[in-house]
Amino acid sequence: MTTVAIDTGVGPLLRGWRERRRLSQLELALRADSSARHISFIETGRSRPSEEMILRLAEHLEVPVRERNALLLAAGYAPRYAESALDAPQLGPLREGIERLLAGYEPYPAIVVDGAYTVLAANRGIAMLLDGLPAHLLAPPLNAMRITLHPEGLAPRIRNLREWRGHLLAQMERQIALVRSEPLRRLYEEVAAYPVAGAGDEAADGAGHAGGGAPYPYFALPLRIEHDGRVLSFVSSISTFNTPMDVTVAELAIETLLPADPETAAYLQSLAG
Repeated sequence: MTTVAIDTGVGPLLRGWRERRRLSQLELALRADSSARHISFIETGRSRPSEEMILRLAEHLEVPVRERNALLLAAGYAPRYAESALDAPQLGPLREGIERLLAGYEPYPAIVVDGAYTVLAANRGIAMLLDGLPAHLLAPPLNAMRITLHPEGLAPRIRNLREWRGHLLAQMERQIALVRSEPLRRLYEEVAAYPVAGAGDEAADGAGHAGGGAPYPYFALPLRIEHDGRVLSFVSSISTFNTPMDVTVAELAIETLLPADPETAAYLQSLAG
């Protein structure tokens, strides 16, 4: 769960989001059917925006749902979006749908995380990859980034660790730029500081990259990970929910790992059989 501190008025907050999106006051005004003068007055506190205007500006600035509540609170309005526990009765259909999706994706790995990469659900394909990890990494609450990059976690098994680690850290950096999440920033600082021991296998393995060496024979950057004496290759796909009206739902992400070569697909199918 991320937290937002309301330590300033709505005007400076909106200005911060506008600058983050690299929009001028005029550009934002045109998108929101307003005027640059009105936007300027809101940002400087000379005009108090209506609830509708705040939500309209937030929509055009692509402000995350949790942060939209923060904008409303800073302006003196009640939050618009609920934050339900994942086990709340009203999210029952969502939970059932996620469970069916995870089970239906087997034997391929799939996992559900929140905005701070806490693991909320996973299927047996993920359990296979985590087999043999130390108990302290598997104790709740599990964190996907910590499990993947920790030197006692999956990191020593990942054959292209430097590239995969770079991909994950860049993903976190993009998220931090979009949301004001102190827990996410602390997690980034933690995992970025992990040593990258034994990550020199890329060259020995013949796995090239854009920086040099032979090109990957894949259609996307793969996760190449050792399991039971063989190397499995996966490409990752991340799904989120369209137009969420609940903070919890807005921050859910479903990551599926698709076999990147016929050998990986055949091996996973053999396990299922």
